Amino acid sequence: MADSRDEPLVLGIETSCDETGVGVVRGTTLLADAVASSVDEHARFGGVVPEVASRAHLEAMVPTIDRALKEAGVSPRDLDGIAVTAGPGLAGALLVGVSAAKAYAYALGKPLYGVNHLASHICVDQLEHGALPEPTMALLVSGGHSSLLLSMDITSDVRPLGATIDDAAGEAFDKIARVLNLGFPGGPVIDRYAREGDPDAIAFPRGLTGPRDPAYDFSFSGLKTAVARWIEAKRAAGEEVPVRDVSASFQEAVVDVLTRKAVRACKDEGVDHLMIGGGVAANSRLRALAQERCEAAGIRLRVPRPKLCTDNGAMVAALGAEMVARNRAASDWDLSADSSLPVTDPHVPGQGHPHGHGHGHHGHDHVHEVSKENLYS
Repeated sequence: MADSRDEPLVLGIETSCDETGVGVVRGTTLLADAVASSVDEHARFGGVVPEVASRAHLEAMVPTIDRALKEAGVSPRDLDGIAVTAGPGLAGALLVGVSAAKAYAYALGKPLYGVNHLASHICVDQLEHGALPEPTMALLVSGGHSSLLLSMDITSDVRPLGATIDDAAGEAFDKIARVLNLGFPGGPVIDRYAREGDPDAIAFPRGLTGPRDPAYDFSFSGLKTAVARWIEAKRAAGEEVPVRDVSASFQEAVVDVLTRKAVRACKDEGVDHLMIGGGVAANSRLRALAQERCEAAGIRLRVPRPKLCTDNGAMVAALGAEMVARNRAASDWDLSADSSLPVTDPHVPGQGHPHGHGHGHHGHDHVHEVSKENLYS
């Protein structure tokens, strides 16, 4: 059996939205997962405010990195690389993470890997269930994304099959929670109320499920509008809104469509593994219905524990470690944030490194050792 110390040791930085996440991973083993969230600062606005998120990342970055390294019990000098979310996400927030990753990588003389947020959400499952099968079908559901992706090679070949054409599932949860006066974020609180409600109480619509609709795309805007109008009609009539039944019926409409399309994609593509990731993957009903439908279809379901489903640095470190292990090209120093980085680009390879960095390679030749000593003396 190989010595675990021979596996790539990578630090990952995630700042695509309102979570400052820093993870440390050795191969497929999670050593540290430190998160500083600014969600409370956004709650009074009912959603994420980009400028507030960026400033929170600036304040949290160095302390969170220090906390992750301490938790992992490793020295920055021991790292084989530094990975960072280069996109997609909020431009300003991404820039904070990319700038920090460049500074640390340059000063420490380590290779830099700008990786894709969505591909990272898929790769994080390796930390819980071992190496990803190839191919793997991935259903990613969050506040910004509802996507069906076919991963042939998580470091180089991820194919989009379907995506949301309007509101993502997480956005719909937030908006309905706001209409119900349940606060922000909406996902956890609706999940909680739904457990005490009847999912069949109200027949809310299932978007894009007709015979002529796109097989794998999602639409939750119509559902969101239908639920809001139903609530408004109750209030206009002076009737009490059954919050638990509304929550359960709305949630059922969302997860019904998500799981139905995911299982269909697996069958159509001949893939026997389905991975579910993203913040909404923490939803208890989504997990239960996915398990039920996957078992019926002979598909193996892989869902990371809830903490690894939401945005975190561990997922970025996991993908970075895979990049190092597979000798993928490191990014150049002019790496920039790309708020719309396509999932077909699992990472942003540098032009100056066509052959990549084998694991154990400690950085770029032009980085001066004095920089390392100045930062960590």
